[in-house]
Order: sequence, then C-alpha cells, then structure tokens
Amino acid sequence: MGRVRSALLRPWMAGVLVVAVAGAGFGLYWFQPWKLWQDETVREALPEATAVASAPPAEAPSGATATPPPAGPTTLASGELISHEHATSGTVKFVRLADGSHVVRLEGLDTSNGPDLHVWLTDAPVKEGRAGWHVFDDGRYVSLGKLKGNKGSQNYTVPEDVDPSRYTSVSIWCDRFDVSFGAAELARA
Repeated sequence: MGRVRSALLRPWMAGVLVVAVAGAGFGLYWFQPWKLWQDETVREALPEATAVASAPPAEAPSGATATPPPAGPTTLASGELISHEHATSGTVKFVRLADGSHVVRLEGLDTSNGPDLHVWLTDAPVKEGRAGWHVFDDGRYVSLGKLKGNKGSQNYTVPEDVDPSRYTSVSIWCDRFDVSFGAAELARA
C-alpha cells in the first residue's frame, strides 16, 4: 500500500512543482522587483531650438512693428509632482521652444523605478492620495514615451498635432498596472 501511495504522489508533486516554478517566473517577469533597487539617472539639458533656414525677413507694413519670436525657451505652465502609488517628487514644466515646438520637462525627478513607466500629458485633475492613482486614463491623454530614468532631469517632445490648451496635468504612469506613480497639475504661467 505504501508503494502505491508513493507512486501516485510523485506525478502530483511534480505537477505542483512545475506550476509553482512557472508561477514564480511569471511573477518575476510581471512585477520586476529588482527594479526597486536599480536607479536610472538622466541629466538632459533643455533643448535649444533647431536652426531653421529661412528667407530674409519681410518688411513690416508702414507704421506696423513686427514682434520677433522669443529668443529662447518659454515656460507656459509648471507644477510640482505629488506622490501617488510611489513616493515621487520634482518639477514639471511645459515649455515652448523658440522654433514653436513644445516639450514637457521633468526637473529633479525622484521616483521609484518600475515596469513599463511612461510620461503622460493628460486632461485629468490631480488628486492626492489613493483617489488620484487611477484617474489619468479616464479622459484624454497623450503618451510622450517611456520614462527615460527614475531620477534626474529629462525632456519629452510633445507631438505637433497636440493642442497644449487641452491638457492640464502630467503623470508618471505605470502602463502595466494602470496606476500613477506621481503627477503634477500644470498651472499656466
């Protein structure tokens, strides 16, 4: 009787072991816990406008003065990051470059590293605490790309077809778990 019971338990135990190993492998892939101990620091300067070859300036009609475009980058809106799912701090700036293009700039960013983090420009209000964790995918949002690093200063190009007046906040968004690590309300300058 002991041999029969032992022979029946071996395949069952092997099956449990295979399922446990597969589950552990999937869990490691999905959560990527090692990223909690890996920091990626990015130190990008604010981009300068690219030189555009142009024709000589046209003369202004008599009695009118032409206003030159701004010589350098102009901050249109800014805000401070608040923590959501993970402790997050830093400043967000929505900047118009001299060539008319726009970038979202993260300065002094400090957040946790995580799987599948993106920078989103959104129309959602920034709410403190757990109430703000999941609101950013409820309305309009534009993904500006994967987060380059969880620390430092970095720039994200805003697509030309995006109307900056329609977006009021920026979120460090974890696409894998649909949760905000931190966000900033953009106050117009």
